[in-house]
Amino acid sequence: MVTPTPLDQQEDEEMLVPHSDVVEGPQPMEVAQPEAAAAAAAAAVENPPVEEPPTMKYTWTIPGFTRLNTRKHYSDVFVVGGYKWRVLIFPKGNNVDNLSMYLDVADAANLPYGWSRFSQFGLAIVNQINSSYSIRKESQHQFNSRESDWGFTSFMPLSELYDPTRGYLVNDTVVIEAEVAVRKVLDYWSYDSKKETGFVGLKNQGATCYMNSLLQTLYHIPYFRKAVYHMPTTENDAPTASIPLALQSLFYKLQYNDTSVATKELTKSFGWDTYDSFMQHDVQELNRVLCEKLEDKMKGTVVEGTIQKLFEGHHMNYIECINVDYKSTRKESFYDLQLDVKGCKDVYESFDKYVEVERLEGDNKYHAEGHDLQDAKKGVLFIEFPPVLQLQLKRFEYDFMRDTMVKINDRYEFPLELDLDRDNRKYLSPDADKSVRNLYTLHSVLVHSGGVHGGHYYAFIRPTLSDQWYKFDDERVTKEDVKRALEEQYGGEEELPQNNPGFNNPPFKFTKYSNAYMLVYIRESDKDKIICNVDEKDIAEHLRVRLKKEQEEKEDKKKYKAQAHLFTTIKVARDEDITEQIGKNKYFDLVDHEKVKSFRIQKQTPFQLFKEEVAKEFGVPVELQRFWIWAKRQNYTYRPNRPLLPHEELQTVELLREACNKTNNAELKLFLEIERGPEERPIPPPDKSSADILLFFKLYDPENAILRYVGRLMVKKSSKPMDIVGQLNQMAGFAPDEEIELFEEIKFEPCVMCEHLDKKTSFRLSQIEDGDIICFQKPLSIQENECPYPDVPSFLAYVQNREVVRFRSLEKPKEDEFTMELSKLHTYDDVVQRLAEKLGLDDPSKIRLTSHNCYSQQPKPQPIKYRGVDHLSDMLAHYNQTSDILYYEVLDIPLPELQGLKTLKVAFHHATKDEVVIHNIRLPKQSTVGDVINELKTKVELSHPDAELRLLEVFFHKIYKIFSSTERIENINDQYWTLRAEEIPEEEKNIGPSDRLVHVYHFTKEAGQNQAQVQNFGEPFFLVIHEGETLEEIKSRIQKKLHVPDEDFAKWKFASFSMGRPDYLQDTEVVYDRFQRKDVYGAWEQYLGLEHVDNAPKRAYAANQNRHAYEKPVRIYN
Repeated sequence: MVTPTPLDQQEDEEMLVPHSDVVEGPQPMEVAQPEAAAAAAAAAVENPPVEEPPTMKYTWTIPGFTRLNTRKHYSDVFVVGGYKWRVLIFPKGNNVDNLSMYLDVADAANLPYGWSRFSQFGLAIVNQINSSYSIRKESQHQFNSRESDWGFTSFMPLSELYDPTRGYLVNDTVVIEAEVAVRKVLDYWSYDSKKETGFVGLKNQGATCYMNSLLQTLYHIPYFRKAVYHMPTTENDAPTASIPLALQSLFYKLQYNDTSVATKELTKSFGWDTYDSFMQHDVQELNRVLCEKLEDKMKGTVVEGTIQKLFEGHHMNYIECINVDYKSTRKESFYDLQLDVKGCKDVYESFDKYVEVERLEGDNKYHAEGHDLQDAKKGVLFIEFPPVLQLQLKRFEYDFMRDTMVKINDRYEFPLELDLDRDNRKYLSPDADKSVRNLYTLHSVLVHSGGVHGGHYYAFIRPTLSDQWYKFDDERVTKEDVKRALEEQYGGEEELPQNNPGFNNPPFKFTKYSNAYMLVYIRESDKDKIICNVDEKDIAEHLRVRLKKEQEEKEDKKKYKAQAHLFTTIKVARDEDITEQIGKNKYFDLVDHEKVKSFRIQKQTPFQLFKEEVAKEFGVPVELQRFWIWAKRQNYTYRPNRPLLPHEELQTVELLREACNKTNNAELKLFLEIERGPEERPIPPPDKSSADILLFFKLYDPENAILRYVGRLMVKKSSKPMDIVGQLNQMAGFAPDEEIELFEEIKFEPCVMCEHLDKKTSFRLSQIEDGDIICFQKPLSIQENECPYPDVPSFLAYVQNREVVRFRSLEKPKEDEFTMELSKLHTYDDVVQRLAEKLGLDDPSKIRLTSHNCYSQQPKPQPIKYRGVDHLSDMLAHYNQTSDILYYEVLDIPLPELQGLKTLKVAFHHATKDEVVIHNIRLPKQSTVGDVINELKTKVELSHPDAELRLLEVFFHKIYKIFSSTERIENINDQYWTLRAEEIPEEEKNIGPSDRLVHVYHFTKEAGQNQAQVQNFGEPFFLVIHEGETLEEIKSRIQKKLHVPDEDFAKWKFASFSMGRPDYLQDTEVVYDRFQRKDVYGAWEQYLGLEHVDNAPKRAYAANQNRHAYEKPVRIYN
């Protein structure tokens, strides 16, 4: 289930993997999604267990953390469920810029062969300032000898861990917690979902569990399945190009297969590539996009309108004036409803909130047409609910305080029966149809297990709305009870059982990261119509035939595989195969054995009987067949080596294969020598003694650059090439006395070796032997010497190194723009020169190239430097793979010049206007900050001509550094930090010897589990405070500086901060005494905090402050 995935994935994506010591290159299990691990593990759990699993929480305190100088660091051993465990960390990261952390089987090396144990576990880095901000990640895994550790390569960024203000590293100490639950192992391979439940699962392509859970839910709405079956498709459609046919095929297999079903046909019909299958998306978004596509494909068919009939409801947005007779309404449709989880106890409270009436009054009055501004009521009421009600629970929200997405794991209840007519139909509009009873029964619960950056999806479904629930977890389907499907998916907190009940230990509570994310309800009055019978008569005949044929082929393959140990494969190459292949898709050696006739023969068959099979197949009598054994030479060429001996032909094919095959693989490869007489009839082959050698000949036409096979000859070792020139001319169709040149094809890996053959030297002295290849051609005349490849060696070198490269504009990285045939030996200059000619550019140095990442199917993050690689082959290489894609961009200045420059993104804060403007400053790398400031002065509006500027480094709303004007810009990083330029205030220029320059930051507090968590926001700044100055005096200066109205400023609180802890100040308190440090550097640890509500709009330039999108949007292209 765990699959190799792209190495260059987003930085914040969870990496759930066994650790690996491979230093470079893609690691075998490198970036498997957390859900892939969960799926593999889930398949090993006995479900449901009768007894609670043994569970333990282990705390590991690591003092002197920054002084650890080992690459790996292990905890002490602890025992859970009778098994020994330990935690493994990589303090400096396992080849990543993140802390890497794994759960490890401590005694793996000493366990008996075939051992296995399954564990659900959580690993956490404790926030020692505020435990609610501890970082915790969960997983589950079946540990065995190959995977004795499992966890997270990218647990958390090292920059956060080693930042003392973040609370994870306090007094050079890190605290790690591990919660381990050991469950009984059920052999994954022995479990039969179809046999146990009557249903089959869906295979996971890498990160497609979110899709699998949705597809199972839709499949188990029989009315929907029937409609999909009735969508018109034909036998000429290809499932990979037709969404309806791919979905029909998938549903048919789910209905009739005995084993789990693959989804690759469906995702290919979406137009997805491999990378899309490794990118986790949002279930709700996929649901909407898929239903829109199906709705569109159903138009004009017998099932048009099915999506609307099932899922579409309507609500009414209204605004009603209180004091005048005016009401505005707007009817809208919906396919699903998004319900708030935060602040709501259950589904009913969410619906209450959905229809909550908002008062529009005061400054927020409503402008009613013809009545000016009026007090009004605004709200939503439902006109009609759909037969199938899809409720999306808002488990993921954007946290403006933290400037990031968060998952809401709060407890949230949902009933088996949902009555939306409750409390006198308060959710419904007065115009709603009163004859419809809106009583719903729960059909399915889609669950998300994990965090905001990744996790695992699965579904609990009761297909017939009976009391029996089933869990659909990728390939595995299990029976479940109602408690597992409902109560255990509410979320919230859970108490671990105490290990020592006799002691008065406080119970340990932990957050449940698995909880419901989407609910599907079916209206009671419609359930007989929706939970209908779907059988073979609903399936198109061509689909039944196609899928039954697929099933038969699958059974044949299975049977073939089961009997494979009884058979051996013999591949027989002939002159016809060589003639067919050489010069088309093969140039070196003689034949591609994958494209020759293959015989599947029982191992105990005598070779003489096999020859009879060959006689039937090729029409060559047994006595006229001579077989040669192929051999792989030391130079990696593959040639016929010697004929089979008479006593060898008396053996069975298996004994012969073993004797002839040093690599001991399952195939025997032979060359069948057939001699042809008049009218192409087979005749006896010529005698072969030790003095004779069999040679193969290729003819090269330099004028047309064509190479072809012309035949073979048996010659005497003592003879010379000149002795056979006549025969070669006859084979080539030349005049008998035509002058020809001969070359021996020696090898082609790692480079081509093809040498001139002296016609007057004997074959023996030229070291020519059985199976050698001789190429020949007419010598070129002077006039013809303009051919690009005048002789055999130059042509073979060209063929070996040619590469058709697909070029894409970096602005459109998914689209091939054009192709060019280049040579792998082309230099950097050759490539850009040819590309410039193609693009019509005069200056090739303005082209910048970027290589392709074979795993992510995207451009690499860093472009190729000017002459930074030697050859085209280096541009196309990616670890152990080779790409045929290059990205290009056309620059406004030559690349060598650009590389000598540094581009900085600087946010300029105007001194008197509330305005921030982003400037891209491009200067030579050896420039200083002073040069940046001088350049900036030419671009910005200053408050007065003599204003002085400074450059600051800002990160998460704190000032970390004031740059010296002499500091070189080469090493300044503007990718993660914001560079802020501002005028230096006059009060700072005139600072006295006893004054203090302090950092001032805005903050707010968010309630956590144990204490409030401080969140900084807004623009930090400096303030000069004078000796003896009270808070009241400082407040008036701050209010004036920030232009805050009195009414708002009265609500502000002020605190001095040290190491992240606030100490609130009184108006009469002398603030100066709280700040004794003179240096500004490092003073971000000690600052004056302004506590108030963050009402400011988010500025776009903050987007580079280490933020990453939660996920890519779902797109279905076809």
